[in-house]
Amino acid sequence: MHPPKREHPKEKTGLHPRNKHRARYNFKELTRSCPELAPYVRLNEYNDESIDFSNAEAVKMLNKAILQQTYSINYWNIPQGYLCPPIPGRADYIHHGADVIAGSNRGNVPTGKRIVCLDIGVGANCIYPIIGTKEYGWTFIGSDSEPAAIRSASEIVEKNTSLHGLISLRLQPNSNDIFRGIIRADDHITLSVCNPPFHTSFEEAQAGTLRKLSNLQHKRITKPLLNFGGRNNELWCEGGEERFVKTMILQSKEFAESCLWFSTLLSKQAHLKSIYRTLNKVQALEVKTVQMSQGNKTSRIVAWTFHTKAQQESWMEALRDK
Repeated sequence: MHPPKREHPKEKTGLHPRNKHRARYNFKELTRSCPELAPYVRLNEYNDESIDFSNAEAVKMLNKAILQQTYSINYWNIPQGYLCPPIPGRADYIHHGADVIAGSNRGNVPTGKRIVCLDIGVGANCIYPIIGTKEYGWTFIGSDSEPAAIRSASEIVEKNTSLHGLISLRLQPNSNDIFRGIIRADDHITLSVCNPPFHTSFEEAQAGTLRKLSNLQHKRITKPLLNFGGRNNELWCEGGEERFVKTMILQSKEFAESCLWFSTLLSKQAHLKSIYRTLNKVQALEVKTVQMSQGNKTSRIVAWTFHTKAQQESWMEALRDK
């Protein structure tokens, strides 16, 4: 006997108004788009169609189906063990990023390939560039320090003709650098995005995964099995996200003329104070913090620029004149 059926909201109102993933997953439509998802769809305890979100292959097939149905991506794959990101949250970052740029563009969200974005740590999945090109027609540079991630992202671009000419991929030769070795002298990047490594150590990353799996399965899980995957450099780095973001801010000053808006996700509210201190230290002229929520999870985007309001408008004006 099933427990009483929960009333689900028709819309995920915490997501950005332009986010195409505000409605609940329609598994009938998704399996039509991607028949490979069908074996993983089952009735959950409330008699609703769903998947087992603790099953890595099921989550991967769900992503494949969403990308096919929503963004007309005909080929998408990632090597085993690489991060398989939840697409609604990734789309939210892109839409909020578009709003940040709009603030420099008389309130209008700019579209078209003259808007160049840099995705720091594009990963094997290439999700941010896919969403940004499909939603706004922007051009993307994706950087990563892992050759296998660049190979996988390149294959996704190569096998989807609609992405040709819009996404280029660059290998970061030095894992201590973020912008150096990637941004070239003639680059004019309107927005940089980043989903930094969250944890401070492998052990902490493993503990976080066990908590997530235990919550999904409503029982204590002791064997680390990553449902959303994630290589070491995707999940953790020394000092965790706080140190990574502070390093990014310090290094961004050098590329102030090459990039209009720098931005990053920040998972922990507690890190904001030291992040603001670092932004003050590099004399960022404008800082924006955008709150985001997806289900029970809250995070934020921190964006900063070294350009005055007049310079921001000139930057956008120059793009319109091209």
